[in-house]
Amino acid sequence: MLPALYSILLALLPLVTASAIHRAIPGNAVLAQEHPLITPSPSSWDPTKTEKFRRGIISDIGNDIGGVLSELGSNIPSYVASGVPNFFQDFPTGDGVKSSLGIQDDQVAALPTQVLNLPPYGNWTDQGWNLRFHGNVYKQPNTSQSKLDDLANIFLIDTSVDKLPPDQAAQARNLTAEIFVLQQDNVGVTFNLKPAPTAGSSGEEGGGGAVTPSGGDQQIKFPYNTTVEGDFDSFVQIKNEGLEDGNSTSDVQRLNVYTEGTDIGNATAYLVPTSGLTVISDIDDILRITKIYQPKEGLLNSFARPFVQWKNMPDIYANWSRSIPGVHFHYLTTTPEQITRNYMDFIYKTYPGGSFDTRPLNFSNVDATLSIRKFLLQKIFETYPKRKFVLVADTSNSDVMKDYPEMATDFPGQVQCILLRNTTATDDGDKFPYDTKGFKDLNQQSYMFFNVPDDLTNLNIAAGQCVNATVHQDVTFGLQGLPFGINLGKGKSAAATTPMLTTWALLGVLGAMVFGLVM
Repeated sequence: MLPALYSILLALLPLVTASAIHRAIPGNAVLAQEHPLITPSPSSWDPTKTEKFRRGIISDIGNDIGGVLSELGSNIPSYVASGVPNFFQDFPTGDGVKSSLGIQDDQVAALPTQVLNLPPYGNWTDQGWNLRFHGNVYKQPNTSQSKLDDLANIFLIDTSVDKLPPDQAAQARNLTAEIFVLQQDNVGVTFNLKPAPTAGSSGEEGGGGAVTPSGGDQQIKFPYNTTVEGDFDSFVQIKNEGLEDGNSTSDVQRLNVYTEGTDIGNATAYLVPTSGLTVISDIDDILRITKIYQPKEGLLNSFARPFVQWKNMPDIYANWSRSIPGVHFHYLTTTPEQITRNYMDFIYKTYPGGSFDTRPLNFSNVDATLSIRKFLLQKIFETYPKRKFVLVADTSNSDVMKDYPEMATDFPGQVQCILLRNTTATDDGDKFPYDTKGFKDLNQQSYMFFNVPDDLTNLNIAAGQCVNATVHQDVTFGLQGLPFGINLGKGKSAAATTPMLTTWALLGVLGAMVFGLVM
């Protein structure tokens, strides 16, 4: 009975606290010509893997809860049982966009084709370098400002575009325009590669995250046409002239990727050596202030307001970039692929350059949102079996709290450190619980829950030092951050609470929640 109550508590809490646990929406930004623009959209996934991950995540999270919720007889939406509010799901595509904008096929045909391009990573094989090209081909409709305002207001809470400052209103319109695009299927794509002189911001000449090779100029015709969602995603072998072999160098090499036929479909590619250290980092509420657990603030911070770094976190990443030879940065966010340009612009201006992953169009609903992070993590781990990984994020993501410790179990010896900002402990606005049970069987020296960036300052992550002894660790291996200061599990803090007291406390919280739902 008690495990079922735990599940119900986690499922119902968003309704009472009015908190959210979803990724935020960014605004639009046009990147400078000298640094190629990045874009969203992985595709051409292995169908078997994708479906397997979806079933596993949903069965783990929803099965026990769904039956109990149905017995309550309430009309609780299914996404609550998954622990993820239904914000920013099922963005319109294809005919849905045409219907929303009231445009006809002949008008679409007259529009220029454009390309979004994610910064790719490449790996070294027996045949040489392979580069993972991934992105999306689309057309941008001509939409009036009044129509954009109407559509933008859908994504705002307790405000509207006409009430925003002019700069924020403009960003909201730009982001809305990014959402309402027409993906183009069965289209061929060609790329031109050139050495990249700059990448990211880390206090180093030319930016951090990689070095510029002496060569690499070439043209690549992508071997497959775009999918029905307009996506392209595949590793392609490239010529090695002027590039260092990946098994004989420790440096990450960077190449600019220019897409033929458009001046905005550009990105920076990162050729990552066989061995070394890769930092895989989430973005929201760890690199920037988002507050995804407060829907109104989260929307404004992502949809209209300029992106703001979280405290002095850029200094931490800049130090890692300067002090760790050959470190590779990979930014992974589950933000929908249509709206990642502001993320890319923010990373380029504020953090070391790096490759990028986001949520593609074929991962559009709640179930898929919960599975995409694990899928993308597995993809990069499998690509670099000899590299070590440092995983960085925050506790407000239920998928992070599940997926990060699972990576340490699934890929023994590859996870060097797991570093998680405890948003519940550092932000009063985060009232959503987080689950630490996945960390129970991990080496306690391999992970740390921290409060401020300075907690990471003196860690030697390259040598496997993941814990700052001055930062108190309060891990109970259960649900934590519950109302009334309740923490569940069998860790040190939870041991002080007797099972009977915990049971009655849970029943009291659950009763209050059910009462709130009925009212």
